Amino acid sequence: MNVPNSLSLLRIALIPCYVAMFYLPGTWTNIAAASVFGLAALTDWLDGYMARRLQQSSKLGAFLDPVADKLLIAVVLILLLQRNPEAWLALPIAVIIGREITISALREWMAELGARHRVAVSMVGKVKTTCQMIAIILLTIRDPLWGIPIYQLGAVALYLATAATLWSMYLYLKAAWPELKRH
Repeated sequence: MNVPNSLSLLRIALIPCYVAMFYLPGTWTNIAAASVFGLAALTDWLDGYMARRLQQSSKLGAFLDPVADKLLIAVVLILLLQRNPEAWLALPIAVIIGREITISALREWMAELGARHRVAVSMVGKVKTTCQMIAIILLTIRDPLWGIPIYQLGAVALYLATAATLWSMYLYLKAAWPELKRH
């Protein structure tokens, strides 16, 4: 077990902490839940940085990191939708979760073909992740702060994340298309 893998496991362990904060009553719980998510988001960046910096990349880490990311994002998005079951929120959440499942399956299939390098993480994927993290933090905080409409800004960030999600999925499918056509 190395530092990056420990950070990925911490991200998974923070999921029930987020859920607890999300459902606890009180005026402070939205900020607490957003803080827990923010810490989890920080571990996402930090585990990749530490793996490169400490040269501790591993096959376990290559598995754990995306699993931790997808578990965290899916659980939190579902909770946010449960809190506000509106079509305007359901659509981007369905797109984001659907893309995660599709690209995970595509990467696995491409790895079986020995062509995983064609669907490596791109800069658009990093932008998508950053927009998602910002959106989730703002949507979790929910209430206006200092007169700033936090929830509405979160909705805008979620739609930006959805646009980046669709664009990155297009790029991944385009890169994989030669292999898809061949099989």
